[in-house]
Amino acid sequence: MTTAYVGIGSNLGDGRQNCLEAIERMQGIPSCRFTGRSGWYLTRPVGVEGQAWYVNGVASLAADISASDLLMGLLNIEADMGRIREERWGPRIIDLDLLLYGEEIINRRELRVPHPLMHQRRFVLVPMAEIAPEVTHPTIGLTMARLLEDLPDDGQEVFPIEE
Repeated sequence: MTTAYVGIGSNLGDGRQNCLEAIERMQGIPSCRFTGRSGWYLTRPVGVEGQAWYVNGVASLAADISASDLLMGLLNIEADMGRIREERWGPRIIDLDLLLYGEEIINRRELRVPHPLMHQRRFVLVPMAEIAPEVTHPTIGLTMARLLEDLPDDGQEVFPIEE
């Protein structure tokens, strides 16, 4: 079994409920078992101004399938939940990003693991450092806690949401 980490986000409709539904659906991906999640965070959108803030978190899965098959499962969940890909970094009912797949490094057009921007995004590193502080980024060689500590204060706002 490989430990995979999935970034979860939503800023359309009930963001927290959308994220919880996505986790519920992840448990239906064959040969994957949900093993935990971070708390939820309210985060300022990155890349496109004028949209609603996001609810973000990270889930961990034990996967006995390939990273490509896991990605297909995540894309199917997004489609089934009504995700429409119109605008890069635009609003979305659900966004599921395969952040890490064990220590694998995959660099294909359709799949890049580790996620190429995860080390620059506070909305990823805060929940990652919560649930997996000692996990090491496979290409950078630093733990999630250290990446978060070293992240410059560039205005990315992340606030915990009470459960």
